[in-house]
Amino acid sequence: MRVLQVCAELFPLVKTGGLADVCGALPAALARHGCDVRVLMPALPAARRGLSDLSEMDVGAIGDGSARLLRGTLPDGTSIYLIDSPLFDREGGPYAGVDGRPFEDNHRRFALLGRVAALFAEGLDPSWQPQVIHGHDWHTGLAPAYLRAASARHGRRLAGTVFTVHNLAYQGLFPMTVRADLGLPSSFFRMQGLEFYGQVSFLKAGLVYSDKLTTVSPTYAQEIQGPEQGCGLDGVLRERSDDLSGILNGVDRRIWDPSTDPHIAAAYTDEDLAGKATCRATLQAEFGLDGQRDAPLFGVVSRLAEQKGLHLVLAGLPELLRRGAQLVVLGSGDASLESGLRDAAAAHPSCVGVRLGYDEALAHRIVAGADVILVPSRFEPCGLTQLYGLCYGTLPLVRRVGGLADTVVDCALENLADDVATGFVFHDFDAADFLAAARRATVLLRRRDDWRRVQRRAMSRRFDWNSAAAQYAALYEQVCA
Repeated sequence: MRVLQVCAELFPLVKTGGLADVCGALPAALARHGCDVRVLMPALPAARRGLSDLSEMDVGAIGDGSARLLRGTLPDGTSIYLIDSPLFDREGGPYAGVDGRPFEDNHRRFALLGRVAALFAEGLDPSWQPQVIHGHDWHTGLAPAYLRAASARHGRRLAGTVFTVHNLAYQGLFPMTVRADLGLPSSFFRMQGLEFYGQVSFLKAGLVYSDKLTTVSPTYAQEIQGPEQGCGLDGVLRERSDDLSGILNGVDRRIWDPSTDPHIAAAYTDEDLAGKATCRATLQAEFGLDGQRDAPLFGVVSRLAEQKGLHLVLAGLPELLRRGAQLVVLGSGDASLESGLRDAAAAHPSCVGVRLGYDEALAHRIVAGADVILVPSRFEPCGLTQLYGLCYGTLPLVRRVGGLADTVVDCALENLADDVATGFVFHDFDAADFLAAARRATVLLRRRDDWRRVQRRAMSRRFDWNSAAAQYAALYEQVCA
């Protein structure tokens, strides 16, 4: 099965969040299930710097005539195509400049990504033609639309399509005036197509024109069919419910494994947790915290956004500190959250440590060194941070929503008795319920034998990519049938 995976970011080349981790891990997992997977993404500066064997393909000019197609190889051996265009040759991130503002021509940039993906189904690479095009998030939403238009021109179906929603809240919305730049037939810009309340929605294009839809956890697949989390697209998703499935993300154990992680102070396993104490003490020292062994150490690795529930952490912080807890935070985002965390660190330097920005190695050290990893999200399609916490015996504290509900079992008495507890779960999106879960964590931490039993149970869970890849491979077979 020949599969073209289309994405805007991919670890280890370009990463702004969990999307890159997923796109980086999935190709190798699919290869183990017999899929011939290749990747298509923009030739962002970081992507070009990260590949040493890039060469230009002899396919002529593409797009508006100024773009070229490059080919290289990822560290895991996966073939990758890069679209080399002035649209992508900019410093900053995949979606915004160094000033943090989205590029004004993002509609043209990601239309080019979708257009080139469809060209592969038309034979852009004469030596390899995909049977399935699998797009990830709104940046790739136009690929199935361009493919639908191309199939109509050719009078036959050119390839099957799968579209994965990683976060429905990010929709790629643009004014209707961009339609002239997209080059799609006018019939595509109606309510049954790209039109969304007078705008053009790249995400909706993916939802409407793809053969199969997936999202990244079973619970989230149900949640987005309702008005609370449907982001205005719940009606579209209900209409396509027979084609929608939730496939839980996995953890790339090549990258996230405490027994082999090169970024942490000491290796450890579920059978020998001694190294975790070393990681904890090292983390405290790195952030300048008191080296108390019995202080509950909470960790955050996150975008600082309202969705992630970090205002609940700030609201509950005085009570946590009163109970002797410590907090380390790595993240960036909302200015008011950044300011509040900076102020807390300045007021309590021996108990609160904050690093603004993102540092991959530090993220590993926090996950390994903290006692509890906080993911108190308002909504969470899947979440990877809690999965990393489980792997490292750093018990997740999460809200019962989306993929968090699918992956963490609360340390209620009956779950402790049944040896199925793996973390701490709260229901209401408010500081009181968050604090109640944090209180359960601090109490359990004092019961060392119970705590270690839960740690080992958490570390024994296997959210790997094998199961997810098997489900995707089955979907590919369906869309090609």
